[in-house]
Amino acid sequence: MPTDAGAEPSGPDQGAAGRRGEDETPVAVRPLRIVVAKPGLDGHDRGAKVVARALRDAGMEVIYTGLHQTPEQIVATALAEDADAVGLSVLSGAHLTLFRRVVDQLAEAEASDIVVFGGGIIPAADRAELAEMGVAHVFTPGATMADIVAWVRQNVSSADR
Repeated sequence: MPTDAGAEPSGPDQGAAGRRGEDETPVAVRPLRIVVAKPGLDGHDRGAKVVARALRDAGMEVIYTGLHQTPEQIVATALAEDADAVGLSVLSGAHLTLFRRVVDQLAEAEASDIVVFGGGIIPAADRAELAEMGVAHVFTPGATMADIVAWVRQNVSSADR
């Protein structure tokens, strides 16, 4: 039965389900841990909450940080929660500055293996610059929850953490 977030529940997401050790014994992999954050002064969090719920309903562990988070707070949460990825939602136009600060601070903390993705009102002209700075993907209005869940499953692994 689909959730109101549009994603089909599928039980715990194992990130790298079916992975086997060197001796071909199945290796247990914990569910993906995703931090969803609203950096900056943007006060509109409905989209971030819908994405957080879709990821949770898909079996991932989701930590939603709430509104008005600084990049420092977001990175501290990602590190404390042993996150596999950070999803940033920005509608204010400050995406280049805020995403860069999160990516740079993850690098300074030697945590560049944490995948950073984002969404919001982000002009097409800025997406290439975000990719160059290390943002793995940007979802724009119209992206479905099923697309976001599928992308996270395909591009984020808990086995590397």
